[in-house]
Amino acid sequence: MTKVLNYIWRGWMIILGAVLTIIFGIPVLLLSIKKEHYKYAYIFIRLWCFGMFYGMGFRYELIKLTDKKFDKNQQYVFISNHTSIMDVMLPCILMPNHPLCYVGKKELVKIPIFGIIYKRICVMVDRTSPRSRADVYRRCAERMEEGDSIVIFPEGGVPDDTNVILDSFKDGAFTLATKHKSPLAVFTFVGLKEMFPFNYSKGYPGKVKVYMNDIMNPHESVEVLKANAHFKMQNILKNSI
Repeated sequence: MTKVLNYIWRGWMIILGAVLTIIFGIPVLLLSIKKEHYKYAYIFIRLWCFGMFYGMGFRYELIKLTDKKFDKNQQYVFISNHTSIMDVMLPCILMPNHPLCYVGKKELVKIPIFGIIYKRICVMVDRTSPRSRADVYRRCAERMEEGDSIVIFPEGGVPDDTNVILDSFKDGAFTLATKHKSPLAVFTFVGLKEMFPFNYSKGYPGKVKVYMNDIMNPHESVEVLKANAHFKMQNILKNSI
């Protein structure tokens, strides 16, 4: 796609996002007032994610590298690599039976309309504040006790250096899993770094490969879990180059 077409495509994303947020935002706001109703709000959150992902011309292929299955009555900590804004849509698409709560940047609250909904479905963190980062564990634990699973991108953000295949992992997701005795759902997304990068003049629609690496039980130390998850994701990404 030429630069002009890419900018038009990105403009379409803004229009699509605004329309879908207006359509599905009201049900999400109403159904997320009471904690026990969040599972119903999650239906509309998933519809929003489907609309954004497929509406931008993407589709995905799920490749399972494990025979382990999800338990509907179990909360999980969902982790994956993070290279594109479209990474945010995939966990909701992949997890129909486990209402997800994201750990997300506080800055996104400033986006009109979306920011109101964002506050309802996310545990927000101010990465410049040690107090805010430390409080994430408590707030995530509360959401898990309410029945939600948690999505954390363990790299802590998108690396500035685009040559980095997979940045080092922060402890947060693994600490939460061990403290709450919740399994780690490990996924690797391949393709979105090229298809929908943060460089607005580049990208193209296409099929994303989603690897379900493992469901890791949190019986080992944070360091061991972190190293194993990083190895699993990095191995897939290196072999995809």
